[in-house]
Order: sequence, then C-alpha cells, then structure tokens
Amino acid sequence: MTDSGQDNGDVWVIVPTFNEAPVVRSVLSGLLSVFPNVVAVDDGSTDASDAEILASGARLVRHSINLGAGAAMQTGIEYALLDKQARYFVTFDADGQHRVADAAAMINRLRAGDQHILIGSRFLGSTSGISQSRKMLLRAARLFEWITSGIRLTDAHNGLRVFTRDFAQQIDLTFADMAHASELLEQIKGSKLPYAEHPVTIDYTQYTRGKGQRSINSVNIAVDVWLSHLLRGRH
Repeated sequence: MTDSGQDNGDVWVIVPTFNEAPVVRSVLSGLLSVFPNVVAVDDGSTDASDAEILASGARLVRHSINLGAGAAMQTGIEYALLDKQARYFVTFDADGQHRVADAAAMINRLRAGDQHILIGSRFLGSTSGISQSRKMLLRAARLFEWITSGIRLTDAHNGLRVFTRDFAQQIDLTFADMAHASELLEQIKGSKLPYAEHPVTIDYTQYTRGKGQRSINSVNIAVDVWLSHLLRGRH
C-alpha cells in the first residue's frame, strides 16, 4: 500500500531493458514491492536478461532483435494499455539509477493533483556519482530541447516519468533510439495536457558509469536531439 491508501493496481511500470542481467532482477523486485504490474521489454538482449526478468516475477515482452530504447518504451506502453483498468503509467530505467520511492511519490502526486504528466528532474532533486562533464552535457541537452521542442525543463533526458492513460494513448514514438526522448517532449507539448517536473534522485554507480554513462554518450544525447529535429522538419 502507498501513503495515499492505494494499492497501485491501476498503475503499470514499463522497464525497457537491454543487456542488464547483473541488475535487472533486483530493480524489478524493488518495483514489484510497490507496484503489482511491471512489464520489462527485453530489447533483443544477448545476455541472460530475459531469464532474470522472469525470475523477478515481472511480465516479459521480448524483441527478437535490438530495436532501441524508444521502440522498447513504445512496446511496453502498448502492452500496458491492453489492461483496461490501467490509469497511470511509469517509465523506469533497468540499470538501477532510479529510486522506486521517487516513482511512488510521483504517482501519489499525480493522483492528488491536476497534472497528467510528471517528468523526473535530477537537477531539482539530487545525483550521486555524476561526473561534471556529464552534468554539463545534460544541461546542454536541456537547452537543445528548449530550442527544438519549445518545452523548458531543468532535466530533458530523465527516463523516470509518470503519466495518465489520456496521455499514454497519444504516445506514438517513431524514433527507436535515444532521440525518442526529444520526440516524446514534442508529443507532450502537442497533447496540451498539463505537465510538471518532480525532484528525483539519480544514483550513478560503478555499474552504470561502466555501461553507457560515459561522456561520449552524453554528447550523443545532444546530437540525437538536433538530428531528430532536422529529420522531423523534412517530413
């Protein structure tokens, strides 16, 4: 049960997963202690991620090949929408950098308020173990997002988000890779639904820093934002 007295049976948590076998079971087990409905989308992993997901008790949907984080997120949302009782949706990273308590607090705030979308912000909250270079590049990505999408956020590339069914039904991600984050912000703006940021904590561990949290990947975030904007302009 949450502090609000809800059992969260109307919430689905979507966890895109790619080669996270060392940590994904513990991440999913933590989520299942608060949220009974958790689906992990194994995006063509070549390790034992699928077995670890099943061992956790979470639902498993599997892509036969690696399609990218955006495609995994879209698949997870479509799967969760099949549950007609689902009213709230959470996107949550599989690598252990997010905190379940933050997701629960965001759901409680969504229930109590008039927003339809809450976006986690490490810059309103806190981080542990983040490098200065990554912090600077994430701030640069935030500026790019403001220019390209028109949405001004303190943290444009945080994977912890919660939203209502009204918005979930409108999500249509066509960019399969990390550029989906930029596309999602444009869809938030286009939905005209009220949104806000929520302070969260991001834990950068030795594992996450060694697996995809290098500075060059931060540069790729900004490049993805700019390229996706150019590509959309040609459609």
